[in-house]
Amino acid sequence: MQDDLIEKIKERTAEFSKSQKLIGGFITEHYEQAAYMTASRMGSTVGVSESTVVRFAIEMGYEGYPEMQKALQNYSKTRLTALQRLDITNHRVDPDNVLKSVLQQDIDRIRATLDLNGEEDFSRAVDRIISARNIYIFGAMSSNVLARFMDNYFQLIFDNVHFVQPVNTSGIYQQLIRVDKGDVLIAFSFPRYCQSTANAARYASSCGAEIIAITDSAASPLGAIADHLLLAKSDMASFADSLVAPLSLINAIIVAVGMKKREKLERTLGRLEKMWDENGVYNRGDK
Repeated sequence: MQDDLIEKIKERTAEFSKSQKLIGGFITEHYEQAAYMTASRMGSTVGVSESTVVRFAIEMGYEGYPEMQKALQNYSKTRLTALQRLDITNHRVDPDNVLKSVLQQDIDRIRATLDLNGEEDFSRAVDRIISARNIYIFGAMSSNVLARFMDNYFQLIFDNVHFVQPVNTSGIYQQLIRVDKGDVLIAFSFPRYCQSTANAARYASSCGAEIIAITDSAASPLGAIADHLLLAKSDMASFADSLVAPLSLINAIIVAVGMKKREKLERTLGRLEKMWDENGVYNRGDK
């Protein structure tokens, strides 16, 4: 697959036919829209047939239009601004069926996530978390939500969890100052990838810690750093990131860890339930 379709289009524009120039020009100038258009819609937008668009994809070195579209989507991931994301909502979501459109896309992402991860790789990552001397958890921007979710439950299971706050660069390194061999850093990074996450993972790795990366692709900045790579399909829903599939993967990790640490977790939860009941934390529904 070609990694930089836009550059290749620019290099070959002079040799394109009139129809190819229309397609190439549209993709170059409006890649954020083109990435989520069907071949038929792109053809009608630029004034050529659907088959011409498909042939253009093959001419550019792809097996077909779906492969070129995937390349465009990957290209867009790290380049789209929040405003551009908002602008392309109507190309991805049916305005008359927003609920169905968004939920169906999330269902598809969870299915894709299941296909991306093997049970053996998942189990190895879980075992490494359990055996870690210290567990560091870090995610910036929207990925911070994922990190906090994992930290909330890991604090109930482990005594050695350190949540790394996504503050300034020096503050992040200060929180990692004691990271060492035998430790694990669980790093979360999804488009648009935050540089601070890759930097933190690189630093922890240089100190001897193992990196468990939870990201969307082996081609992400964490891919080359990770000792254990767990993938979750993530995409945007308008200007907001869809975190449904990553959260589902995290749920699976929490469940797997909890099953292996069941005895300790039962003691902790038993004490918590007693404390919650004594202090009226939850509404029991009998008043």
